[in-house]
Amino acid sequence: MANNFDFEAALKQLQSGQPLTGENGILTPLIKQLTEAALNAEIENYLEENPKPSNRRNGYSRKTVKSSSGSFELETPRDRTGDFEPQLVKKNQTKLSEEIDSKVISLFALGMSYRDIQKHIADMYALDISEGAITNITDKLIPELRAWQQRPLDAVYPFVWLDAIHYKIKDEGRYVNKAVYTVLGLNTEGHKELLGLYLSESEGANYWLSVLTDLQNRGIQDILIACVDGLKGFPEAIAAIFPQTEVQLCIIHQIRNSLRYVASKDQKAFMADLKPVYRADTKQAAEMALDELEAKWGDKYEKVIRSWREKWHLLSAYFKYPKAVRKPIYTTNAVEAVHRQFRKLTKTKGAFPNENSLLKLLYIGIQQASEKWTMPVTNWGQTITQLSIYFEGRLDDIIKL
Repeated sequence: MANNFDFEAALKQLQSGQPLTGENGILTPLIKQLTEAALNAEIENYLEENPKPSNRRNGYSRKTVKSSSGSFELETPRDRTGDFEPQLVKKNQTKLSEEIDSKVISLFALGMSYRDIQKHIADMYALDISEGAITNITDKLIPELRAWQQRPLDAVYPFVWLDAIHYKIKDEGRYVNKAVYTVLGLNTEGHKELLGLYLSESEGANYWLSVLTDLQNRGIQDILIACVDGLKGFPEAIAAIFPQTEVQLCIIHQIRNSLRYVASKDQKAFMADLKPVYRADTKQAAEMALDELEAKWGDKYEKVIRSWREKWHLLSAYFKYPKAVRKPIYTTNAVEAVHRQFRKLTKTKGAFPNENSLLKLLYIGIQQASEKWTMPVTNWGQTITQLSIYFEGRLDDIIKL
């Protein structure tokens, strides 16, 4: 067995500039000492709980073990019959795996490439780790992801934002674009909550119908307001599952789509005339501004004006509410903020070898990001009170006036 850790010597080494961790780290002897002490306690407990006349301690076996504090030679106690199976560091184990696995997953959750993860592990543990090993470690997230995808949800969500983001994923030997459907909710306490991630080959109202059905099956009975982009058939898909839900089309999506059909030389002037429509204080003022927009630009951009007219009942839903309710629902910005986080995580990845490789990264990344979602939205008490009046009876179990 190794001698006790020499703290005075370690202090002198630290003062001389020797590192605490990594290869030849100052803490390596201490980790060795603590690990061997724990293993000796294990075998003593084993022999006491499993007494055999012919069995007793029988020296040590030695092997090199990697840890975050560096490599060291570990002496593992043996018994005469060979029945003792150490649990802290198993017989064929050559690294303190839980510690290293945790570090790999932490680096993975930051969006690091496999190459960067390999470099960091080599620097910290003096351990070469293959891409296959990293995949095996991160695959441990998959059962956790599946459980999260199937978890029960609240019965009522005042606001839900739905949108999709696209990635290239290998499928049957070729890379194809697939849509990740993201559902973000605001619960009755005013906290954001990612309700689900779903993956399909293309974005469409039919698939959104299956997403909404899954949300219902997991416990959602009512959504007050759903904010979505202008995908054709989306409002009808929502109405099929949640017929009482009010749909608000995202104003920002509508503006972006409109500008695609406006000549670049006209865009600045067109936007100046469009702002009074969506920034109006009342629906009546907005409709007057829309009439003026059409009078000026209708002949030149008839398709754009027609789009606003045809979707107006869904674009203008937010005007009926006070500003505390309007602000979060008139765009899908809340879920697009989640997508910006996804893009940060995936920026080092040109494409993904399979669906799980993408979903496990998005899942662990958003779990870490959502740790900051601890405070309710601003003025939530006022907002939920106003919603209880506008949606009479649907929040009775949540708020008592």
